[in-house]
Amino acid sequence: MKTVICVEPGKLEFVERPEPDAPAAGFATVDIKHVGICGTDYHIFEGKHPFLEYPRVMGHELSGVVSAAGEGVALEVGTPVVVNPYIACGHCVACRKNKPNCCTAVRVLGVHTDGGMAERIVMPAGNLYPAEGLSLRDAAMVEFLAIGAHAVRRAQPEGGRALVVGIGPIGLGVAIFARIAGLEVTLLDASEERLAFARDTLGFDKSALTGPDAQKVLIEQTGGEGFDVVFDATGNAKAIEAGFALVAHGGVYVLVSIVKEQISFSDPEFHKREMMLIGSRNATKVDFDHVVASIKAGKVPLDALATHETTLDRVTTDMPVWSHDKRGLIKALIAV
Repeated sequence: MKTVICVEPGKLEFVERPEPDAPAAGFATVDIKHVGICGTDYHIFEGKHPFLEYPRVMGHELSGVVSAAGEGVALEVGTPVVVNPYIACGHCVACRKNKPNCCTAVRVLGVHTDGGMAERIVMPAGNLYPAEGLSLRDAAMVEFLAIGAHAVRRAQPEGGRALVVGIGPIGLGVAIFARIAGLEVTLLDASEERLAFARDTLGFDKSALTGPDAQKVLIEQTGGEGFDVVFDATGNAKAIEAGFALVAHGGVYVLVSIVKEQISFSDPEFHKREMMLIGSRNATKVDFDHVVASIKAGKVPLDALATHETTLDRVTTDMPVWSHDKRGLIKALIAV
Protein backbone atom coordinates (compact mmCIF):
# COMPACT_ATOMS: atom_id res chain seq x y z
CA MET A 1 0.00 0.00 0.00
CA LYS A 2 1.10 3.58 -0.63
CA THR A 3 2.46 5.30 2.47
CA VAL A 4 4.23 8.53 3.46
CA ILE A 5 7.02 8.02 5.99
CA CYS A 6 8.95 10.65 7.91
CA VAL A 7 12.32 8.89 7.76
CA GLU A 8 14.08 11.51 9.85
CA PRO A 9 13.53 15.20 10.61
CA GLY A 10 13.08 17.09 7.36
CA LYS A 11 12.87 13.97 5.18
CA LEU A 12 9.60 12.51 3.84
CA GLU A 13 9.36 9.52 1.48
CA PHE A 14 6.40 8.25 -0.55
CA VAL A 15 6.80 4.46 -0.59
CA GLU A 16 5.07 1.13 -1.04
CA ARG A 17 4.60 -0.86 2.17
CA PRO A 18 3.07 -4.30 2.80
CA GLU A 19 -0.67 -4.44 3.39
CA PRO A 20 -1.64 -4.80 7.07
CA ASP A 21 -2.59 -8.24 8.35
CA ALA A 22 -6.26 -9.23 8.47
CA PRO A 23 -7.95 -7.71 11.52
CA ALA A 24 -8.02 -9.82 14.69
CA ALA A 25 -11.08 -10.16 16.91
CA GLY A 26 -12.27 -6.74 18.03
CA PHE A 27 -10.35 -4.92 15.29
CA ALA A 28 -11.28 -3.54 11.85
CA THR A 29 -9.39 -2.49 8.75
CA VAL A 30 -10.10 1.05 7.58
CA ASP A 31 -9.40 2.33 4.08
CA ILE A 32 -8.19 5.87 4.79
CA LYS A 33 -9.95 8.58 2.79
CA HIS A 34 -8.79 11.89 4.31
CA VAL A 35 -6.03 12.92 6.71
CA GLY A 36 -5.82 16.27 8.46
CA ILE A 37 -2.29 17.61 8.95
CA CYS A 38 -1.85 18.66 12.57
CA GLY A 39 0.66 20.85 14.38
CA THR A 40 2.04 17.62 15.83
CA ASP A 41 2.82 16.40 12.30
CA TYR A 42 4.72 19.59 11.54
CA HIS A 43 6.67 19.21 14.79
CA ILE A 44 7.57 15.62 13.86
CA PHE A 45 8.69 16.70 10.40
CA GLU A 46 10.74 19.55 11.89
CA GLY A 47 12.35 17.31 14.54
CA LYS A 48 10.75 19.20 17.45
CA HIS A 49 8.69 16.38 18.97
CA PRO A 50 10.26 15.20 22.24
CA PHE A 51 8.77 11.69 22.41
CA LEU A 52 9.19 10.21 18.95
CA GLU A 53 11.25 7.53 17.29
CA TYR A 54 11.95 7.72 13.54
CA PRO A 55 11.00 6.48 11.03
CA ARG A 56 7.32 7.23 11.64
CA VAL A 57 4.15 7.25 9.58
CA MET A 58 2.41 10.42 10.72
CA GLY A 59 -1.27 11.28 10.71
CA HIS A 60 -3.93 11.03 13.41
CA GLU A 61 -6.79 13.18 12.07
CA LEU A 62 -8.45 10.48 10.01
CA SER A 63 -11.59 9.44 8.21
CA GLY A 64 -12.15 6.28 6.22
CA VAL A 65 -14.36 3.36 5.30
CA VAL A 66 -14.39 -0.03 7.02
CA SER A 67 -13.08 -2.61 4.55
CA ALA A 68 -12.75 -5.67 6.83
CA ALA A 69 -13.93 -6.55 10.31
CA GLY A 70 -12.62 -9.07 12.82
CA GLU A 71 -14.70 -11.38 14.96
CA GLY A 72 -17.12 -9.63 17.30
CA VAL A 73 -17.06 -6.29 15.44
CA ALA A 74 -20.50 -4.81 14.85
CA LEU A 75 -19.37 -2.30 12.21
CA GLU A 76 -20.35 -3.42 8.72
CA VAL A 77 -17.99 -3.33 5.77
CA GLY A 78 -18.60 -0.08 3.90
CA THR A 79 -19.34 2.00 7.01
CA PRO A 80 -17.78 5.49 6.88
CA VAL A 81 -15.99 6.26 10.14
CA VAL A 82 -14.19 8.89 12.16
CA VAL A 83 -11.05 7.50 13.78
CA ASN A 84 -10.32 8.22 17.44
CA PRO A 85 -6.49 8.07 17.41
CA TYR A 86 -6.03 7.63 21.17
CA ILE A 87 -5.54 3.93 21.86
CA ALA A 88 -5.99 3.30 25.59
CA CYS A 89 -5.02 0.27 27.67
CA GLY A 90 -8.52 -0.17 29.11
CA HIS A 91 -7.51 -1.10 32.65
CA CYS A 92 -5.37 1.68 34.23
CA VAL A 93 -6.67 4.12 36.83
CA ALA A 94 -7.78 6.64 34.18
CA CYS A 95 -9.47 4.03 31.98
CA ARG A 96 -11.35 2.67 35.01
CA LYS A 97 -12.71 6.19 35.51
CA ASN A 98 -13.87 6.28 31.87
CA LYS A 99 -11.12 8.78 31.00
CA PRO A 100 -9.20 6.90 28.28
CA ASN A 101 -7.99 10.23 26.88
CA CYS A 102 -5.47 10.38 29.76
CA CYS A 103 -4.69 6.65 29.97
CA THR A 104 -1.35 6.04 31.66
CA ALA A 105 -0.17 4.03 28.66
CA VAL A 106 -2.04 5.79 25.84
CA ARG A 107 -0.65 5.28 22.34
CA VAL A 108 -1.40 8.04 19.86
CA LEU A 109 -1.50 7.20 16.17
CA GLY A 110 1.28 8.90 14.26
CA VAL A 111 3.30 9.50 17.44
CA HIS A 112 3.77 6.36 19.53
CA THR A 113 2.72 4.06 16.69
CA ASP A 114 2.37 4.46 12.93
CA GLY A 115 -0.52 6.63 11.85
CA GLY A 116 -2.80 7.17 8.90
CA MET A 117 -0.75 8.75 6.09
CA ALA A 118 -1.31 5.50 4.23
CA GLU A 119 -3.99 3.76 2.24
CA ARG A 120 -5.27 1.67 5.16
CA ILE A 121 -4.85 0.96 8.84
CA VAL A 122 -6.07 -1.61 11.37
CA MET A 123 -7.75 -0.16 14.46
CA PRO A 124 -9.58 -1.36 17.59
CA ALA A 125 -13.26 -1.23 16.65
CA GLY A 126 -14.00 0.83 19.77
CA ASN A 127 -11.95 3.68 18.29
CA LEU A 128 -14.12 3.89 15.17
CA TYR A 129 -17.23 6.07 15.22
CA PRO A 130 -19.79 5.90 12.37
CA ALA A 131 -19.76 9.07 10.28
CA GLU A 132 -23.07 8.79 8.45
CA GLY A 133 -24.29 12.20 7.42
CA LEU A 134 -20.81 13.69 7.09
CA SER A 135 -18.60 13.94 4.04
CA LEU A 136 -15.35 12.04 4.47
CA ARG A 137 -13.44 15.33 4.27
CA ASP A 138 -15.52 16.75 7.11
CA ALA A 139 -15.16 13.54 9.11
CA ALA A 140 -11.37 13.99 9.06
CA MET A 141 -11.76 17.33 10.86
CA VAL A 142 -13.78 15.95 13.76
CA GLU A 143 -10.75 14.95 15.84
CA PHE A 144 -9.02 18.32 16.05
CA LEU A 145 -12.35 19.99 16.81
CA ALA A 146 -12.99 17.40 19.54
CA ILE A 147 -9.86 18.69 21.31
CA GLY A 148 -11.54 22.09 21.59
CA ALA A 149 -14.90 20.63 22.53
CA HIS A 150 -13.25 18.60 25.30
CA ALA A 151 -11.49 21.69 26.70
CA VAL A 152 -14.78 23.58 26.84
CA ARG A 153 -16.51 20.65 28.53
CA ARG A 154 -13.68 20.45 31.08
CA ALA A 155 -14.37 24.10 32.00
CA GLN A 156 -18.00 23.29 32.87
CA PRO A 157 -19.08 26.74 31.65
CA GLU A 158 -22.14 28.42 33.09
CA GLY A 159 -22.20 31.36 30.71
CA GLY A 160 -20.16 34.54 30.96
CA ARG A 161 -16.99 35.69 29.27
CA ALA A 162 -14.35 33.45 27.76
CA LEU A 163 -10.89 34.33 26.47
CA VAL A 164 -9.08 32.03 24.03
CA VAL A 165 -5.34 32.72 23.86
CA GLY A 166 -3.70 31.38 20.70
CA ILE A 167 -5.93 30.81 17.69
CA GLY A 168 -4.24 28.18 15.62
CA PRO A 169 -6.57 25.33 14.58
CA ILE A 170 -6.93 24.03 18.15
CA GLY A 171 -7.62 27.49 19.56
CA LEU A 172 -10.19 28.15 16.85
CA GLY A 173 -11.85 24.84 17.75
CA VAL A 174 -11.97 25.95 21.39
CA ALA A 175 -13.46 29.31 20.37
CA ILE A 176 -16.12 27.70 18.19
CA PHE A 177 -17.25 25.31 20.91
CA ALA A 178 -17.09 28.00 23.60
CA ARG A 179 -19.48 30.01 21.42
CA ILE A 180 -21.71 26.96 20.96
CA ALA A 181 -21.72 26.61 24.78
CA GLY A 182 -23.13 30.13 25.05
CA LEU A 183 -19.99 31.97 26.17
CA GLU A 184 -19.12 35.48 25.02
CA VAL A 185 -15.79 34.80 23.31
CA THR A 186 -12.77 37.08 23.01
CA LEU A 187 -9.61 36.06 21.14
CA LEU A 188 -5.97 36.94 21.82
CA ASP A 189 -3.22 36.17 19.31
CA ALA A 190 0.06 37.51 17.97
CA SER A 191 -1.09 37.27 14.34
CA GLU A 192 -3.17 40.07 12.84
CA GLU A 193 -3.91 37.76 9.90
CA ARG A 194 -5.45 35.08 12.14
CA LEU A 195 -7.46 37.61 14.13
CA ALA A 196 -8.79 39.11 10.89
CA PHE A 197 -9.76 35.64 9.66
CA ALA A 198 -11.54 34.89 12.93
CA ARG A 199 -13.39 38.21 12.75
CA ASP A 200 -14.24 38.45 9.06
CA THR A 201 -14.81 34.76 8.27
CA LEU A 202 -15.86 33.16 11.57
CA GLY A 203 -17.65 36.11 13.15
CA PHE A 204 -15.57 36.59 16.31
CA ASP A 205 -15.68 40.36 16.70
CA LYS A 206 -13.98 40.65 20.12
CA SER A 207 -10.19 40.32 19.99
CA ALA A 208 -6.85 41.77 20.99
CA LEU A 209 -3.37 41.58 19.55
CA THR A 210 -0.60 40.23 21.76
CA GLY A 211 1.66 43.01 23.03
CA PRO A 212 2.75 44.95 26.10
CA ASP A 213 -0.68 46.58 26.50
CA ALA A 214 -2.78 43.49 25.78
CA GLN A 215 -3.50 42.64 29.43
CA LYS A 216 -4.63 46.18 30.23
CA VAL A 217 -6.82 46.34 27.13
CA LEU A 218 -8.48 42.99 27.87
CA ILE A 219 -9.14 43.78 31.53
CA GLU A 220 -10.67 47.13 30.51
CA GLN A 221 -12.92 45.31 28.02
CA THR A 222 -14.37 43.32 30.92
CA GLY A 223 -14.98 46.35 33.15
CA GLY A 224 -11.98 45.39 35.24
CA GLU A 225 -13.37 41.95 36.15
CA GLY A 226 -11.43 39.57 33.91
CA PHE A 227 -12.75 36.46 32.17
CA ASP A 228 -14.89 33.71 33.68
CA VAL A 229 -12.95 31.16 31.62
CA VAL A 230 -9.53 31.53 30.02
CA PHE A 231 -8.29 28.87 27.60
CA ASP A 232 -4.61 28.73 26.65
CA ALA A 233 -3.83 27.14 23.28
CA THR A 234 -0.47 28.80 22.63
CA GLY A 235 2.10 26.18 23.57
CA ASN A 236 4.12 29.05 25.03
CA ALA A 237 5.19 29.07 28.69
CA LYS A 238 5.28 32.86 29.05
CA ALA A 239 1.81 33.16 27.53
CA ILE A 240 0.48 30.53 29.95
CA GLU A 241 1.95 32.39 32.92
CA ALA A 242 0.52 35.71 31.73
CA GLY A 243 -2.93 34.15 31.42
CA PHE A 244 -3.37 33.75 35.19
CA ALA A 245 -3.86 37.51 35.59
CA LEU A 246 -6.74 37.51 33.09
CA VAL A 247 -8.94 35.08 35.03
CA ALA A 248 -11.82 36.61 36.98
CA HIS A 249 -12.36 35.95 40.67
CA GLY A 250 -14.11 32.60 40.89
CA GLY A 251 -12.98 31.83 37.34
CA VAL A 252 -11.43 28.87 35.54
CA TYR A 253 -8.13 28.56 33.66
CA VAL A 254 -7.94 25.67 31.18
CA LEU A 255 -4.55 24.68 29.76
CA VAL A 256 -5.20 23.08 26.38
CA SER A 257 -1.63 23.38 25.14
CA ILE A 258 1.36 21.68 26.72
CA VAL A 259 4.93 22.92 27.18
CA LYS A 260 8.11 21.27 28.42
CA GLU A 261 9.03 24.15 30.73
CA GLN A 262 8.04 24.64 34.36
CA ILE A 263 5.10 27.01 34.85
CA SER A 264 5.04 29.42 37.81
CA PHE A 265 2.34 31.74 39.13
CA SER A 266 1.57 33.96 42.11
CA ASP A 267 -0.01 31.84 44.82
CA PRO A 268 -1.69 34.82 46.57
CA GLU A 269 -3.30 35.92 43.30
CA PHE A 270 -4.36 32.34 42.58
CA HIS A 271 -5.92 31.91 46.03
CA LYS A 272 -7.68 35.23 46.30
CA ARG A 273 -9.46 34.42 43.03
CA GLU A 274 -10.27 30.87 44.23
CA MET A 275 -9.33 30.01 40.68
CA MET A 276 -9.66 26.54 39.20
CA LEU A 277 -6.68 25.38 37.12
CA ILE A 278 -7.59 22.57 34.74
CA GLY A 279 -5.57 20.47 32.30
CA SER A 280 -7.26 19.31 29.12
CA ARG A 281 -5.81 16.38 27.20
CA ASN A 282 -7.03 14.78 23.96
CA ALA A 283 -10.77 13.97 23.75
CA THR A 284 -13.28 11.22 24.42
CA LYS A 285 -16.21 9.73 22.51
CA VAL A 286 -18.57 12.21 24.17
CA ASP A 287 -16.60 15.04 22.58
CA PHE A 288 -16.46 13.37 19.16
CA ASP A 289 -20.24 12.88 19.31
CA HIS A 290 -20.76 16.53 20.27
CA VAL A 291 -18.65 17.70 17.34
CA VAL A 292 -20.48 15.46 14.87
CA ALA A 293 -23.87 16.67 16.13
CA SER A 294 -22.72 20.30 15.94
CA ILE A 295 -21.49 19.85 12.35
CA LYS A 296 -24.79 18.28 11.35
CA ALA A 297 -26.60 21.20 12.97
CA GLY A 298 -24.62 23.65 10.83
CA LYS A 299 -22.81 25.24 13.79
CA VAL A 300 -19.23 24.57 12.61
CA PRO A 301 -17.86 26.46 9.54
CA LEU A 302 -15.84 23.59 8.10
CA ASP A 303 -15.55 25.02 4.58
CA ALA A 304 -13.82 28.07 6.02
CA LEU A 305 -11.46 26.00 8.19
CA ALA A 306 -10.39 23.64 5.38
CA THR A 307 -8.01 26.02 3.62
CA HIS A 308 -5.51 23.68 1.90
CA GLU A 309 -5.66 20.25 0.27
CA THR A 310 -3.18 17.81 -1.20
CA THR A 311 -2.95 14.14 -2.12
CA LEU A 312 -0.88 11.36 -0.60
CA ASP A 313 1.67 11.40 -3.43
CA ARG A 314 2.12 15.20 -3.11
CA VAL A 315 2.62 15.34 0.67
CA THR A 316 6.41 15.07 0.30
CA THR A 317 6.33 18.28 -1.78
CA ASP A 318 3.56 20.27 -0.09
CA MET A 319 4.14 19.62 3.60
CA PRO A 320 7.71 21.05 3.66
CA VAL A 321 6.36 24.25 2.05
CA TRP A 322 3.49 24.58 4.56
CA SER A 323 5.89 23.90 7.42
CA HIS A 324 7.69 27.16 6.65
CA ASP A 325 4.91 29.23 5.06
CA LYS A 326 1.63 29.12 6.98
CA ARG A 327 0.12 32.25 5.46
CA GLY A 328 -3.60 31.65 5.04
CA LEU A 329 -3.24 28.12 6.42
CA ILE A 330 -5.77 26.87 8.95
CA LYS A 331 -6.27 23.20 8.16
CA ALA A 332 -4.62 21.23 5.36
CA LEU A 333 -6.14 17.90 4.38
CA ILE A 334 -4.79 14.96 2.41
CA ALA A 335 -7.17 13.19 0.04
CA VAL A 336 -6.15 9.52 -0.09
